[in-house]
Amino acid sequence: MHIPFARSARSSVGLEWELALVDKDSGDLRQVAQTVLDAVRPPEGEHPAIKQELLLNTVEVVSGVCRTVGEAGRDLERSIEEIRAVTDPLRVELMSAGTHPFARWAQQKVTDKQRYNTLIDRTQWWGRQMLIYGVHVHVGIEDRDKVLPIQRAMLSYFPHLQSLSASSPFWGGKDTGYASNRALMFQQLPTAGLGFQFEEWSQLEGYVADLMHTGVIDQFDEVRWDLRPAPRFGTLEARICDGTTNITELLALAALTHCLVEHFSTMLDEGRELPTLPPWFVQENKWRSARYGMDAIVILDRAGNEELVTDSVGTLLVELEPVAERLGCSAELNDVRLILRRGASYQRQRAVARRNGGELDAVVASLVAEMRAGRPL
Repeated sequence: MHIPFARSARSSVGLEWELALVDKDSGDLRQVAQTVLDAVRPPEGEHPAIKQELLLNTVEVVSGVCRTVGEAGRDLERSIEEIRAVTDPLRVELMSAGTHPFARWAQQKVTDKQRYNTLIDRTQWWGRQMLIYGVHVHVGIEDRDKVLPIQRAMLSYFPHLQSLSASSPFWGGKDTGYASNRALMFQQLPTAGLGFQFEEWSQLEGYVADLMHTGVIDQFDEVRWDLRPAPRFGTLEARICDGTTNITELLALAALTHCLVEHFSTMLDEGRELPTLPPWFVQENKWRSARYGMDAIVILDRAGNEELVTDSVGTLLVELEPVAERLGCSAELNDVRLILRRGASYQRQRAVARRNGGELDAVVASLVAEMRAGRPL
C-alpha cells in the first residue's frame, strides 16, 4: 500500500480544540451541537472551522494552516465568537477539560453519522464511554523522511506535554486519583494510544495495509495514536494534550509542541542524532504523567536517568528559546511558565473542589470562567 505524504510548508501549524456545551444553570452537558452547527453553517455547505464531533454535547473549532501559533489562536477565537452568538441565547456555555467533572457517559447522545455509528457498534461499552475532550496540534513537515524520526523523538517529551495539559481528574462525579484520566480512557479504543515506533515509512504502509485488509480500519484517520503522521495534511499530529481550559494555556502547549518539532527537524538537518526512548520507557512515562501530572518523575533517556517533570520542562524551555524566536512564538512558549507557577488544570480543579466542600458544580463554573477569561484563574 502506498501512503502519499502531502506537501506542506515546514513548521506550518494548525490547531483543533474540542469544546463541551454545558448548561449555564446546572453545569451539566447539553446535547445541542446540531443546533449550533445548523446555525453557523454557510449556504454553500459545512463550516470550514466549526466541526461535528462524536457526541452531541461537543463541537470542535479548527484553525487554518498558519505560520504562527498566535495566528492559529486568533482563528480559534473568531470561531468561538461565532459559536457564542448561538449558544448565549440558549443559556449554553463553552467549556474544555479532558473530562466533564460530573456528567454521566450513559446519558450522552452520539452524533448520527455512519463513521460514529460504526465506531460505537464495534467498540461497544468502551466506545460509549468516550466522554473526553482533547487538543490536537498539527505541525508541517516538508520531507516525508523526517516524519518518523521526529515522531520517535517527540515521544521522549510525551510526559511533559501530558503533565502540563492534564485536566481530567474527575470522572462521573468522582476523583479518580489521576491527573489525566482521559489519557488512559482513550487508549482503550483499538488503534488508539501510543502506537508503534516504525523506522521506515514502508513499515507504516504495511501496518495500515494489514489493518485495512483485516477490516480493523477503513481509512488512515482511524489510526488514533496519541502522536501520528497525518499524511493528508503533510503534518505530524500531536493528540497528547487533554482539553485545555483556556486559550492562553492552549497556545502555550501548542508553542511547546511547535518548537519541539522544529528543533528536531533542525537536528536532522545538522546530521545530529535525535533522542529516543525504548517503548517500555515511553509507556511508563505516559502512565506516570497521567497518574501524577506535575509531580511525575519522568524517564529522560535510554540509560534510565530520571527527573521531576517540572524541572525537566524548565530546562527544556531555556533550550527552545532560540527556536521560539525563529517561529514567532516566544511569548506563547513563555506562558508555559504560567502553568509551572499556577499549576496545571487538574490541580486548580481539585483546589476549587476542596474550597467548595467537594461540590463539582463549582469546578464546572471555574472551567467555564477560565474559558471566558482566556487564561487560568
